[in-house]
Amino acid sequence: MIRTLSLVSVLALLPATACGQEPSEEALNAKAAEAEMAIEARAETPQVGLPNGAEAPAVSLVDTAGETQTLETLAGPKGTVFAFVRSADWCPYCKKQLLDLEAAAAPLAAAGWTLVAVSYDPVETLAGYKADKGLTYELLSDEGSAAIKAFNLLNTEVKPGSRYEGIPHPAIVFVNADGHVVKTLREEGYKTRPAVDLVIETAEGL
Repeated sequence: MIRTLSLVSVLALLPATACGQEPSEEALNAKAAEAEMAIEARAETPQVGLPNGAEAPAVSLVDTAGETQTLETLAGPKGTVFAFVRSADWCPYCKKQLLDLEAAAAPLAAAGWTLVAVSYDPVETLAGYKADKGLTYELLSDEGSAAIKAFNLLNTEVKPGSRYEGIPHPAIVFVNADGHVVKTLREEGYKTRPAVDLVIETAEGL
């Protein structure tokens, strides 16, 4: 059955630059929906992430200043909280989560944890978003998705060659100062992320 898109629907999917304005919330939601359409449906949610107690993989991530960061350089006295997100460019749910997590940065630091966010976005995208929103915690670029793959978070349901290839299943991973995964908070569907209070409470309890 062939479906015909209305002119309004077509315009909603056009890039913001084509209309000479900043992308609206509707346009961002359309991009997120497009990402979901690029993913093949599966009957069951895949088991992703590393088990508690697993040694965290060695990672090489680039911060918004262009500096390379590793588990050793990132860790606070207790360790590092990694928030893996799909994109700070086109995913409105990730953008909201990144803004919400700002409220967790200071309490996590007080509890001995360094908060960082990781996505496959290029450094320039993350640097622009961080500066625009005034975020105080670091956004790290994993272009090529090496860390996403190493943490067993790669969304393999995305069609190869798609612009969304390389995105993770959103998750918040707690890696202690000894370099071991001690807790993972997973998504509840791509629209719902772990609450900030839960992130803080989890860190304080580890």
